[in-house]
Amino acid sequence: MGQRIPFIGGMALAAAMCAAQGDPGVIAKILDEGKNRNQVMKHLEHLSTNIGARLTGSPSLQKACEWTRDQFQSFGLTNCNLEEWGSVPVGFQRGARQIGRMVSPARRDFEFTTSSWTAGTNGLVRGRAVMEPSDMASFNLKKRMLKGAWIISKARRRGEAPNPAQAEIDKALDDAGIAGRVRSSRNDLVLTGGNFRDLSFDNLPKAINVTVRKSDYDAILADVGNGKEVHLEFDLENIFLPGPVPLYNVVAEIKGTEKPDEVVIVSGHLDSWDGPGSQGACDNGTGTMVAVEAARILMASGANPKRTIRFVLWTGEEQGLLGSRAYVEKHKPELDKISAVLVDDGGTNYEGGLVCIAAMQPMLAKVIEPVTNFFPGMPVTLRVRETMPRGGGSDHSSFNAVGVPGFFWAEDGRADYNYVHHTQHDKLEQAIPEYLVQSSTVAAITAYNLACADTLLPRQK
Repeated sequence: MGQRIPFIGGMALAAAMCAAQGDPGVIAKILDEGKNRNQVMKHLEHLSTNIGARLTGSPSLQKACEWTRDQFQSFGLTNCNLEEWGSVPVGFQRGARQIGRMVSPARRDFEFTTSSWTAGTNGLVRGRAVMEPSDMASFNLKKRMLKGAWIISKARRRGEAPNPAQAEIDKALDDAGIAGRVRSSRNDLVLTGGNFRDLSFDNLPKAINVTVRKSDYDAILADVGNGKEVHLEFDLENIFLPGPVPLYNVVAEIKGTEKPDEVVIVSGHLDSWDGPGSQGACDNGTGTMVAVEAARILMASGANPKRTIRFVLWTGEEQGLLGSRAYVEKHKPELDKISAVLVDDGGTNYEGGLVCIAAMQPMLAKVIEPVTNFFPGMPVTLRVRETMPRGGGSDHSSFNAVGVPGFFWAEDGRADYNYVHHTQHDKLEQAIPEYLVQSSTVAAITAYNLACADTLLPRQK
């Protein structure tokens, strides 16, 4: 829990607070537009259903970058562009054919995934489920059943030492011509990850590894354990694309009228993981569409901020904040003129507050004042700490690491972020419209008032 904002007297505080808001008429228009004509769900629906999951280096991500750039341009923003920051050596697109099921002794559809940038099947592959041998003696006993089989890998218990014969067993299984391996997720949430590093199109991975929901895995174990002959089938359309594939951050601006070289950044990451079932809706379609809608609200309200408000949709976040780190490196000469970087990457809950240091508190209190209690039941507060956070798993940390004030919106509400975070449940149906209406309006107000303040936001010394 953050500290409550204490009363601080004195003319300095009064001056700072009065100088931390924009035109009252424009603020009223922003609040009205954001609350009564909000389009954030329209944006999110298009992104989630027409484009879908957006793996870094995939055609889907490129499509999303181009679409969001065009959206910004249609609202009337300037300098709408795709800023290249790097590349991946091999592209990857998960195709629509993603099937996993037990076909005998009873039909059961699985929830499952394969890691991104890993091999899929050549069409539908059916094979017998065979438990993984524990040693070479067990391998030899099962050898006649292994060709074309789906090997059911044993889940290692916590603290259990690795099998010293595992490397030999794995090689023997591959040489025997197995269809692939099937592992269990930790629970019924199936998480997707992956790694493109050290890949080349001439040396692509060939092993097929499937992770199924724990309850599906347990059903396989139960039937095999009861002596039943179990057959599984998978169709995994995993498509590799020749690289290098260039990568971009999406950038657009509302140019400042008095201090255009000073900047407030509103942002979120546009890339997502791409496991079967996921649309990348809440990680982080929500945060990026909040930024897109904040831009629309500001333009529709006739906002003319003193400083430039720059909207940046990062990519490569899921692989280690790559896009934002590259941005910091590329824009080093400009870092002193960035007032604040706002990042929305906490799912579909509402923007409940900012973590800041005491020196920032008076200005930020006035910045957020119009929305502090504007949405009933969705308060916005400041949470004061001794230092700005230097770590964190999102793009704000790329800026805090170099002394630029980076803010990860603390999100509150009824949604369980862990349920969707990198899982098969990251779908549009999990988004909560009233929270996203609040978030996009809060983002617009916060950016506008910061951009109209007399000074840049104080920094940690």
